[in-house]
Amino acid sequence: MKKALIIGGGFAGCAASHQLNLLGGWDITLIESASHLGGGCKTLWYGKHPYTFGPRHFLTQNEKVFHFLDKYCPLRRCNDHIFLTYIEEDDQFYNYPIHIDDVKLMPDHKAIFSELNPIIDERKKTGKVIGANNAKNLEEFWISSVGETLYKKFIDSYSKKMWQVDDNRKIDDFGWSPKGVSLKEGGKAAWDTAISAYPFAEDGYDQYFKIATEGINLRLNTKIENYDIQNKIIYVDGNKEVYDLVINTISPDLLFKSSYGSLPYIGRDFYPFILPVAHAFPPNVYFIYFAGKERFTRIVEYKQFTRQQYEKNTTILGLEIPSLNGRYYPMPIKSKYERARKYLDLMPENVFSIGRAGSYEYRIDIDDCIEQAMNIADALK
Repeated sequence: MKKALIIGGGFAGCAASHQLNLLGGWDITLIESASHLGGGCKTLWYGKHPYTFGPRHFLTQNEKVFHFLDKYCPLRRCNDHIFLTYIEEDDQFYNYPIHIDDVKLMPDHKAIFSELNPIIDERKKTGKVIGANNAKNLEEFWISSVGETLYKKFIDSYSKKMWQVDDNRKIDDFGWSPKGVSLKEGGKAAWDTAISAYPFAEDGYDQYFKIATEGINLRLNTKIENYDIQNKIIYVDGNKEVYDLVINTISPDLLFKSSYGSLPYIGRDFYPFILPVAHAFPPNVYFIYFAGKERFTRIVEYKQFTRQQYEKNTTILGLEIPSLNGRYYPMPIKSKYERARKYLDLMPENVFSIGRAGSYEYRIDIDDCIEQAMNIADALK
């Protein structure tokens, strides 16, 4: 039987294990440095409240992937969710993505519409905004999309603290922004063109991680000491291990001793806390973003999308502060993508790199991890 190694036990690693298990014919080893599977999607507990390290709802436009995960980890659709952003200068909470109805309520709406009207007219006439399509950086994209005033209100400070930069012109990849729309009309739900869901189970996705790794050689709390990826060889506890297939889910620079330089990431400091109320946010509001000078970017109320209501008198929130702690979000800068491509190009046949870190793409989410694992299985048939 051929031997397969999976590096990393987050969602991407578990999805890869599951697809190889379904394919059959592989002796699978998964090595994870932490004490548990699931990475940031692992369900944690504070008192009687389940939460994850940052919100981990399942979002996809791929019906096939949704139905696949739903089969093993039953999902409750939650497309009614609303995101808010607090704008300190207005002392108001507004919908995010930016909504045209909210603009009408802003104290400086006349100035905003003087900037917006030409943009709206252009979009109606051509079906696109030429300036946004031709933008060279995040600042240009947003100013072309919504005008300078809304950019300053919603995007400028937020993006600087999110990416730990002093100038948003340094961010030159923005295909992920802003959740598919820059100025929204119609429904207020954050994503109304995609499936949004979360597991029914109180432990979230944990049951899927167990199913996905059933029967494999699972090695938690294990660190790989050295890599010879060209020959599909690793060294663990001083021992040499040889494989026929390697699926990597960690940052690709780590496999090659950062020979082209390290790949930069933004991390998170995360603080869960309990409040003595049944709910803190309005109905269907999952996240509240903070677009100003606050150190934090977002507060999440987990009961709003987990729907675990058995703890009636308290609620759990999570506060997120961008930092350099952890390698969670690949920097959306083209020169860094080019560096990542150099590492990915070093990988020989039957070595794959998937997931957000393994692909070095910020846009990669849970559904993409599953789809990438499916594509590998298809290629191996």
